[in-house]
Amino acid sequence: HAVRGHDQSRPAASGQAADVYSEPAGNKPLPYAKEYPTIGYTTATRHDPIAKLEARLASGEAKLVFAPGRGYLDSLLAALDVDPSSQVLVFSQTSLQSERIRPATPRAIYFNDDVYVAWVQDGPIEIGSLDPNLGPVFYLLDQEPTAAPKFPRQFTRCLSCHDEYSLSGGGVPRFIVGSGYVGPQGELVTHEGWILVTDQTPLKFRWGGWYVTGHSGGQVHLGNMIIRSSDDFDHLESLRHGNIDTLDGLFNTKPYLTDKSDIVALMVLEHQVNVENMITRVSYDTRTALDAERSDAKTSAAPSPATMKFIDDSVEPLLEAMLFVGAAQLTDPLSGVPAFTAQFEKRAVRDGQGRSLRDLDLKTRLFRYPLSYLIYSDAFAALPEVVKNVFYRRLAKVLDGDDESGKFAGLGAEDRKAIFEILEATKPDFAAMEGR
Repeated sequence: HAVRGHDQSRPAASGQAADVYSEPAGNKPLPYAKEYPTIGYTTATRHDPIAKLEARLASGEAKLVFAPGRGYLDSLLAALDVDPSSQVLVFSQTSLQSERIRPATPRAIYFNDDVYVAWVQDGPIEIGSLDPNLGPVFYLLDQEPTAAPKFPRQFTRCLSCHDEYSLSGGGVPRFIVGSGYVGPQGELVTHEGWILVTDQTPLKFRWGGWYVTGHSGGQVHLGNMIIRSSDDFDHLESLRHGNIDTLDGLFNTKPYLTDKSDIVALMVLEHQVNVENMITRVSYDTRTALDAERSDAKTSAAPSPATMKFIDDSVEPLLEAMLFVGAAQLTDPLSGVPAFTAQFEKRAVRDGQGRSLRDLDLKTRLFRYPLSYLIYSDAFAALPEVVKNVFYRRLAKVLDGDDESGKFAGLGAEDRKAIFEILEATKPDFAAMEGR
């Protein structure tokens, strides 16, 4: 799951300090240092939300307040501009703190566009923070009152799961959102049934191990389901439990910020995580390829045809994901927490007609205008200019109706026109691109 770890080899006592999980980067060199040296994952200056918060704390501009019950959580969310309405709750034991997570004590995840904060009762706070150049960076915050809270950075312990190839080589850091069948103690009852979730995943396979509030009509899902015996697999339909407004009655929600685990927030989370992971992959691969050319004295300033082909091939899956190619269609409208929708759309960049890529649809699809709002993100902006130009030219070709691949046939003329106009008005580098 997002901000997930999966090392269960060292249980922690209640209230155990976060630094028991910490590990200096130098103890075990990461494959990134050899395979992506231009990235500098363990050594480069960080510009992610936690690095910025650390600077604000050091200067006295910000302060974290420890309170009984949730510790630093409320204060941390406020400092990071993360709205409590983004709360989603996961009860599968997919975390560094697996021994603390049960259906009765789920892990709460709160998020905005570039940071994920996970809170477990009586444990440290886990944080996944998106750096424009490094991708996902992981931290823990000890839940002990102190005048100077620290955010020890996490490396191989977190990256053993939060790596595309589990540190076997060629992987990049990633966030994770998954779905699987979970038992009464929060354990995964079958690994074969656990899947990574994307926009393409049908709703009926989503949210196993998660609580879900909100309404999806006749569309079923795996949320709120607990597998108590192997016989349950013979009558899964009878265990489905959706279209609920509160989690009160399923467990004690009083320790949490809300009694919700919003269905719309979950869908936004899944889209966001998948696209951010793809941006990270494109960033690592293309920056490494371009740096290799620059290191060759015989190479001209312009990328070689081979490198341009590599960039083209790298960009195409990202383009498809950001245009929601193959996304699961909704057969009934969705409705969730109005507060989440309001704060999410409030962050919008709008054109002169008031349109935005953050406008939610929730009738037949997630967004009204099917191009990801993450095109405005710092991580997308940090991609090499040549990579963004390739992306923009391919995007313009699709929006102009000139693409002949057939992959974007589901994007109607009205949608293409609206997206083009929104970008022209709100994305100066797209509007100014030469040779479009």
